[in-house]
Parts: sequence; C-alpha cells; structure tokens
Amino acid sequence: MMTIYMNRFAFLLALVTTTLFAIDDGSPGLEQRDIEALRDWINTKRQVTVKERGGNLSISGEVRAELQSTNEKKNGIKQRGSGGAVPFTAVRAWDVEVNIMLDYRTDRTWATIKLEFDNNAGTATGTFGRISLERAFLGGRIVNADTYTMDLEIGRRNFGYTFDSKIEFGSFMDGIVYKYDQAFDAAGDFYFHGGPFLINENIDQYGYVGELGLLNVGRTGLYTKLSAIYWDTKNVNNRAQQNAFRFLPLQWIWGYKFVPKPLDKIVTLYSAALYNPRAHGTVVSNGKRKAWAWYAGFSIGELRKQWDWSFDLNYQWVQLQAIPDFDGSGIGRGNSARFGLYTRFEKGIGRALVAGEGVGAGNYKGIAAELLYLLTNNITIYQAWRQSVNQDPSIKPTFSYKQYEFEIIYGF
Repeated sequence: MMTIYMNRFAFLLALVTTTLFAIDDGSPGLEQRDIEALRDWINTKRQVTVKERGGNLSISGEVRAELQSTNEKKNGIKQRGSGGAVPFTAVRAWDVEVNIMLDYRTDRTWATIKLEFDNNAGTATGTFGRISLERAFLGGRIVNADTYTMDLEIGRRNFGYTFDSKIEFGSFMDGIVYKYDQAFDAAGDFYFHGGPFLINENIDQYGYVGELGLLNVGRTGLYTKLSAIYWDTKNVNNRAQQNAFRFLPLQWIWGYKFVPKPLDKIVTLYSAALYNPRAHGTVVSNGKRKAWAWYAGFSIGELRKQWDWSFDLNYQWVQLQAIPDFDGSGIGRGNSARFGLYTRFEKGIGRALVAGEGVGAGNYKGIAAELLYLLTNNITIYQAWRQSVNQDPSIKPTFSYKQYEFEIIYGF
C-alpha cells in the first residue's frame, strides 16, 4: 500500500515540476497533454460510472418560495412580530427552501438521500446556512417471493416517511426498519413495518416503533392501520426528563377510499384514535391524566398531471399528554417560545416547569385544511389553513393560534 502511495506522489510531483519549469518553445499543447495524462491516470485508478455499477441513479429536487402568516396569543398576549412577547419572530415569515433528493437502486439494493436548505428571506433577516440531512438510509431486499417481500433498511428518515399519522411521527428516526409486505387475494394487502431506533447515545437509550396495516380490505377500499412507538425505555434520575419520554402512543386508523362517479376523483375518508397508557398526573397537568387524542377528515383528488388538484380537511382533538413535545406533526399550538411539556425546552432539556407553563405538542383542538393545485407539470401551488385553541381551558396557559401558509413549489 505504501508503494502505491509513493508512486502516486512521485507521478504528481513530476507533473507539477514539469509544468512549472517547462520552457515555452512554441510547441502546442504541452500543458494540455500533461492534464490529459493526469486525467487518464485518474480514470484508470478512481472513476467508476453508474452504468458500470449496474444501478439506476435519479436526482430530483424542489425549489420553494414560502409565506407563513401567523396570529398567536398566549394568556391573551400577542407572541409574534413587532411588540410581541417573543423576540425575533415574525407575523409574516418569508422563507426560501431547496430540497435535493438522490436515489440509487439496483435490483435488490437501494440508497436514498434528502438534503434540505431552509432559510429565512430578507436583506436584514435572511439566513444562508440552514442545512438539514432529512433522509439518508440504505436498504436491501432479503426475500422476494411471489406473494410477499422482506426488506431491511438502516439510516435516517422522518418517522412520517414510513408511518402514518396526522398528529404524531413528526421527529426523526435514526435506526433500522424491517418491512414485511404480503398480498392476499381476498383479504387485502397486509404489511408490518418497524424496528429499533436511537434516542440518546449518551445514556444508551433506544426506542421501538411498529405499524401493522391491512389495505383494500376484501377489495372494498377499506383500510386499517395500528401503530405503536415506545419512548419510555430508560430510567433517569431527573424527574422532568423522565416525564418527557413517558410515552407509548397507540394509534388505530380506519379509512375508506372510493371514486364517486359524478366527481370522478379519488376520495378518502379517515379517522383515528390515539391513547398513551404511560400518561399520569403531574404538576403541569394539574394532577390530571390527559392521555387521549383523535382526528377525522377527508381528502379529494391526487396530483398526477397539469391542472390536477387535491384538498384535505380534518379536525384534530389532542389532550396534553397524548404525544411527546418533540414528536407532534399536527396543528399544534404555535408555541413560538418553544416551551416543552415538562421542561423549558423539548426533550427534557432545561429547568422543570410548573403549573401554567407547560405547552408541548398537545392540549389543543382545531381544524386544518390543505389545497394543492398543479399549475404545470413542474409548478405546484400549495395553500394551508390551521387554527386551534385549548382542548382543556383549565390547564394553562390559554392560547389561540391561526396560520395561513402559501407556497410556490417547482419540482424537477
């Protein structure tokens, strides 16, 4: 190995020396010949094309221009914008965002990457370095039978990329996902997806997640999904931090897909119930046990070609201790000050909170609506409306939250 490195170093040194001390005698292409020789040498040692690898590489992306107009009050006090209680927060926030996705696939293996660049707009308020590795995992097919498959994937993803919910699975999963999918002629399409994931490497804490589903039950369009995610897997001395992970949300979804003839668009009706058996009375919850949540709604249409549109409307009802403060994906409470449920910040970080301070991702009821319109095959117009108030007004702080979001998305 040392001999190889010495040979490479000698070759590069000779090339640089020849270039630096070459006599310009008018002979054409001396420097170009040297560069071509270096390129040929590198080609033989380092470069391998995608075609030679035997797979398919796809690159896609999105460029987004976004506006979020938000009205948020906490205990009757304005939170955002000029004169708001939380500094450096805007009533009308403008963002620029770029998402880059790379996927590489062979017959039985694959890898996927998603990089998000999400920055604030503005000459004075603009940011330029907000980069997030949102997805990076590799996978392979273990079994490829006639009626069922088994896959294994390892790496990072958003929980919502694999598991279904309108109110949870908003955080990231660094772990292993086992996938079993089987088709039955009469019963429908069955699957199980799940596995372990890392929570905190400093204290050797791991969680577990899984989802069972049966799609197109009896070939009727009915479907059902049952999921669980276990966060409360480690005992720590800090009570507030222990409470922050005292969650085992169990969620059951029922839905029905059909295409009504007059509309000639796919319609989905859905509802779900969620229960956290690890919830218990605390100072923040006024000694009450607030463990339940549910949501229900419908969607119309799908985006496939120019002029297509889709619309989704749902109602969400979430108690204080139903889901962790760091895993919410629903309407929420705004929470521009970013208070956790049991501590000043999410995930049990910071001082312990007392009655009237805890916010988190629960204790709200509200409505959410989304409308998407495919203006061209590349340009999508996205609009959303969300609003919520306290589910239990007796648990402070009281708040009101409304947000309108508008995005122009160019996909390529």
